[in-house]
Amino acid sequence: MKKISRKSAAPEFGFGSNTSAQRLMNPDGTANVRRIGEPRFQIINIYHSLITMSWRKFNFMVLTTYLVINFVFACIYYFIIPDDELGGMIAHNEVQKFMEEFFFSAQTLSTVGYGRLNPVGTEMSVVAAVESMIGLMGFALATGLLYGRFSRPNAKLLFSENALIAPFKEGKALMVRFANARRNPLIELEANMIFSYNETVNDKVTRQFQTLKLELSRITYLVMSWTIVHPIDEESPLYNLSSEDLQSLDAEFFVNIKAIDDTYAQQVHTRTSYKWSSVVWNAKFISAIGVDQDGVSTVDIRKLSSFEKLT
Repeated sequence: MKKISRKSAAPEFGFGSNTSAQRLMNPDGTANVRRIGEPRFQIINIYHSLITMSWRKFNFMVLTTYLVINFVFACIYYFIIPDDELGGMIAHNEVQKFMEEFFFSAQTLSTVGYGRLNPVGTEMSVVAAVESMIGLMGFALATGLLYGRFSRPNAKLLFSENALIAPFKEGKALMVRFANARRNPLIELEANMIFSYNETVNDKVTRQFQTLKLELSRITYLVMSWTIVHPIDEESPLYNLSSEDLQSLDAEFFVNIKAIDDTYAQQVHTRTSYKWSSVVWNAKFISAIGVDQDGVSTVDIRKLSSFEKLT
């Protein structure tokens, strides 16, 4: 493996020095690390998962839980509770009877209680009371989770699909572009880039990390898009490296962004990574910034990953 200067060696990055055949960080910024031996059920872990999971998964989980609870209580009403303990039933067959008891469960769980169906026996009243208590606690929990998800500030940045080795001044540079996917203003942005690679030390292959110097590591306000540029000069650990060298080093580039969300006045973080296979050589980004017919500046998010190869 090619020897690289350690002038810009980074401190421990959090992944250790062990090598792995897969990328260390996923493109969405999550660590590609599997945790082993931790307890399966912890309240704090369950809460964190519910707060951070995607909206699609969260909505599916809430809907599924709601339907399962109603189905369970409908089965209790249908199979266990005597028929004469639920007043107002007008079902003509068993399917209609089960459906009426299912929707009675939904009305009880949500404490709506339309009035036609009503418990008239002790067993039915006890089960309905338990279900209404579960409903009150469940909706309170769901409301708290919704508030936590909406009130948690997080950055939603769109990164280019590829990192480019592009001409820069009289040399070349490693470039990555990103833009804000939301309309909320981000201020005081800071960026850093880490170069990760395998290196043989004392006849053992270990993972090394180096901080890459950026032409501009801080901007005041993210309005358009921002192209992060690492000049590949004589001080850069990428100096004189080729595409084949990056492959043999199993190179990976981490991009970390820190900013302040002006809506919440809180600091947010986001990150991504690029494997050596995502680095395109001798190319440049196609400009995503323009002016519309009214003379207003525009940024075309659709062009964020667009680039052209150079001859």
